[in-house]
Amino acid sequence: MLTSHNARVLLVEDDPGDRLLIEEVFDENGTSGNLTAVEDGELALDYLHRRGQFAQALRPDLILLDLNLPKVNGREVLADIKSDPDLTPIPVIVLTTSDAEEDVIRAYAAQASAYVTKPLNWDDLSVAVKRIGVFYLDIATLPTRERT
Repeated sequence: MLTSHNARVLLVEDDPGDRLLIEEVFDENGTSGNLTAVEDGELALDYLHRRGQFAQALRPDLILLDLNLPKVNGREVLADIKSDPDLTPIPVIVLTTSDAEEDVIRAYAAQASAYVTKPLNWDDLSVAVKRIGVFYLDIATLPTRERT
C-alpha cells in the first residue's frame, strides 16, 4: 500500500522559489527522498518516458504539474501523460498560477485529477501543498505501481 513515506512524486515546476518551497514541505513531512523535481516540460517527458539522463527513473505515483513551463508547456505534458496507457493511471495535480476558467476547463477535459491555483503567499502555498500531500498520499488510494 502506498503512503506518503513510500510514494514517489514528480514535481514539474519552473519557478525556483516555488520548487524550493514545495521541496521544503516534503522535507518537513519526512518524504523529501521521494520527490523528484524537474524545471521544464521537456525534462518531465524525458523522466516519464525514461529517456536520456532519466533512463533509470522510477515511475512516479503522483505528479504535481505547472501549466506555464518552458520548452514543452504543462498542457502538452498532461496530454502526453493521459495518452500513454502506462502513464494514464498516475494522478496529475495541476498546480499553477492561472485561475483562468478556460485553463481549469481544459485541464479537467484533459483528465487532470485536480486543479489548484497557487496561492500568492508562501504560507498559503505551503498549506495547499501539505493538503494535496495529505489527501493524495495519505487518504486516497492510488493505483498499484504497474512498473518500476
